[in-house]
Amino acid sequence: MVATVTNPLRVGLRQERVIAPQCLVIFGASGDLTHRKLVPALFELFEQRRLPSEFALLGCARRPWSDEEFRKKMADALAIRIQDDPEAWKRFVNKLFYEPVDLQKPEDVARLSGRLKEIDRWCATRSNRTFYLSVSPKFYASGCRSLSDAGLLRDPKRSRVVIEKPFGHDYRSAQALNQVVQTCGQENQIFRIDHYLGKETVQNIMVLRFANSIFEPIWNRNYISSVQITASETVGVEERAGYYESSGALRDMVQNHLTQMLAIVAMEMPGRFDPEAIRNEKAKVLQTARLADEVEPWNCCVRGQYGPGGSRANPLMGYRQEPGVEANSTTETYVAMKLFIDNWRWQSVPFYVRTGKRLAKRLSEIVLTFREVPVHLFDAATGRPTANQLILRIQPDEGAGFRFEVKSPGSGMCSRPIDMEFSYDQSFGEPSDEGYVRLLADAMLGDPTLFTRADEVEAAWRLYTPLLELIEDSPWRLPIHPYESRTWGPAAADALLARDGLLWRRP
Repeated sequence: MVATVTNPLRVGLRQERVIAPQCLVIFGASGDLTHRKLVPALFELFEQRRLPSEFALLGCARRPWSDEEFRKKMADALAIRIQDDPEAWKRFVNKLFYEPVDLQKPEDVARLSGRLKEIDRWCATRSNRTFYLSVSPKFYASGCRSLSDAGLLRDPKRSRVVIEKPFGHDYRSAQALNQVVQTCGQENQIFRIDHYLGKETVQNIMVLRFANSIFEPIWNRNYISSVQITASETVGVEERAGYYESSGALRDMVQNHLTQMLAIVAMEMPGRFDPEAIRNEKAKVLQTARLADEVEPWNCCVRGQYGPGGSRANPLMGYRQEPGVEANSTTETYVAMKLFIDNWRWQSVPFYVRTGKRLAKRLSEIVLTFREVPVHLFDAATGRPTANQLILRIQPDEGAGFRFEVKSPGSGMCSRPIDMEFSYDQSFGEPSDEGYVRLLADAMLGDPTLFTRADEVEAAWRLYTPLLELIEDSPWRLPIHPYESRTWGPAAADALLARDGLLWRRP
């Protein structure tokens, strides 16, 4: 059964907000994120005619490249994409510039200021600037200070800073970083980015809830028995072992991506569709969230690490065999945990969160399981009627599904579950924008709706502080459970739900 959408919007008919003349400055322009995500996203905006004609991209890094060298590097990175629209790339590439800059050197930042004035004259960008810190997290604070000292953040209406994750390493470091960046600029100039919030399907959660009267009355503890939030990957750490060894799955995925999805699923309806009203409600959720067992937190969390697996034809190495990983590493590549939200809507409803690398399938989804009917009148073909479930698919098959019981064909009165499906691709005839496309546009527009506020970040870190302290002080309390690559994780994670008579969903 497939849900259809009437009168789907076409790309050319979309009503987009207008980005003012702008210079986007990317620090760390020689890095992986720039050529793999940021420049492709900007090129997508350019092709969609959502960038102003008075636009410039200034890449900055310590490498002594020229404008032409930078343009050539970006062309090489987007070679396959450019083949689809070479004429658009010829127009876009002339908007790319480069300046060698070390943010730790005041003379480099002063020179950058001069180059920006030149670009303002050449491209008519009118001193509107968005600075994107795609650098090592250890340079976030000093980078903001350098920009502030050079006077580049003086005008809150014309300048803003985008800061990549992770924003802090724990609660105290996030607090300290917030204190620094808020002395360099106003809160409305600081855009803490989480690319999951740029996904169409994450934003669709709010529309699904607050634009349909059928869902909101049952979106609470009276009708929902549990919520599962999953972000699984089939890849290993690949080339990120250096970073991953110091972060692990808890810091890399749970504290930001999964926690933001939890906040959107659980938030109250804002009084109006306004950035601060929405962020207020998300912050309230995180401030009332807690680990299921605060006294003995090891009882509500499972950590795992992938081992060798795959097949004879395609063997996969374990995490400890990956280049750059310690031979006896205790870094988790898998986390599963149980949380509660202590408010009127969600009291006593368990939220189960899990993420991992080298799992059986790549997907991100949210599963809301509804309470069973009080009396089972009909026999079920599966042995027992299946609880109704609403499945919100974040990626890769963006959409939603609703599982409910129907009469099984035949003379008897047996029931069986059936799925009603909604697919973005099938319903709208176009793929959803990649997260960075939406978020870069919003940052240049100065719209903070899909960016995390200071209190949200701190509340998320505070939620997981007991686990982080446990890993550091008493790691034996939260041991690493090995699991075979391309499976669904350690058996201990299954046991976590089995104690509540539940199973993880395995699509």
